[in-house]
Amino acid sequence: MDDSELEQIRQARLQQLKAQGGGSGGGGQRGGGSQDQEQQQQSDSDTPRQQEDARKSILNQILQPEAADRLGRIRLVKEERATEIENRLIALAQSGQLRQKVTEEQLKELLSAVAEKKEEEKIVVSRRKAWDDDDDFLDL
Repeated sequence: MDDSELEQIRQARLQQLKAQGGGSGGGGQRGGGSQDQEQQQQSDSDTPRQQEDARKSILNQILQPEAADRLGRIRLVKEERATEIENRLIALAQSGQLRQKVTEEQLKELLSAVAEKKEEEKIVVSRRKAWDDDDDFLDL
């Protein structure tokens, strides 16, 4: 094989990986794919609408339909929690830690991990009793 054939094979593989949303890829090509994705996001960051479209595109590539439905239902109830989960998923995808599409079960695990973290941050309010609550039985 000569250099031009190898270059054609590399280009075809790169196109394959881009079509799969980055995939797990091979050694040096994985980094190139995520750099291309980051550059695409930076160029799309001109308007909020383009940013939202880029986020939706990435999420469609990394979520199975059932997981995307669940995330949509979560968004209806708690938009900030859904945004936090989306940000985590996108970060995992860009760092190459996702090897396949996220299933509904994996999304549930991520949600429970976030919920446990939120429980640790809860504020407990203790109220004082009224001044005559303790001596109600003394009047008998």
